[in-house]
Amino acid sequence: MNQKRLLPICLTILLCLFSSSAFATALEPFSGEQGNLRIAGGTAHIPVMKIAAAQIMTHNPAIHIAIAGGGSGVGIKQVGEGLVEIGNSGRKATTDEITRYGLSMHKWAIDGVGIVVNPANQVRALGQDQIRAIFAGEITNWHDVGGTDHRINLYTRDAGSGTRAVFWKKGLNKGEIATNANFVVSNGAMKAAISQDPYSIGYVSIGHLNDSVAAVTFNGIQPNLANVKSGKYPIARGLYSITKGEPTGLAKKLIDYLLTAAGQKIVAEKGFVPVK
Repeated sequence: MNQKRLLPICLTILLCLFSSSAFATALEPFSGEQGNLRIAGGTAHIPVMKIAAAQIMTHNPAIHIAIAGGGSGVGIKQVGEGLVEIGNSGRKATTDEITRYGLSMHKWAIDGVGIVVNPANQVRALGQDQIRAIFAGEITNWHDVGGTDHRINLYTRDAGSGTRAVFWKKGLNKGEIATNANFVVSNGAMKAAISQDPYSIGYVSIGHLNDSVAAVTFNGIQPNLANVKSGKYPIARGLYSITKGEPTGLAKKLIDYLLTAAGQKIVAEKGFVPVK
């Protein structure tokens, strides 16, 4: 093998070794620990949380981390009531929630919320006025926005969803959502529903976008990581892990881990914007 071909291979090996070393160093605080950590709430967080939890439990099998969804409202309520140690939320806790439960918020990523349709739908660009009218039930046929002549099927999240909260505030400018909209319980459920309904429209965390749905430009701006990072794409929010009081024990160590270089690497790989 000549030297020109050998050099890139050597560099790749060195980078892999460096990366493994960085992860090992970041995981060292979990050495010697044991116990259970319960997490629930926002579903946008789950892909990052699952990888972090798997790395921690592989590093130290004496630790068990359970992760559940339920939405941001569930995460805030359950951590406030002491049912879990970390409540994930895609919105800031309200002043009332912070006061009532004594909550502490920890942001480790920035996420966008993208409007999505079925891949068979030819409509791939909508303005905010059109989006507001569609979700309010004022525009009810795809033909009125350049699509086929068929009724629009709306999909939304429940009132406690952080994904819904940012979409309602920044995408709909606090406009109405029609009462006949179909409710789904998570980002994953939204993707599944949109992928199976050729006349659907909904919204998901950008970190959940894949080929099963088609992203729609919003006011001419594509919902992607680069546009969220630059601030160009406006429907964006922080991803928070919330604790009752200041975090301690395994909860603190997991949140700290998400803010290390190793944790922020997971954040970026899963389609979110790191905060560091």
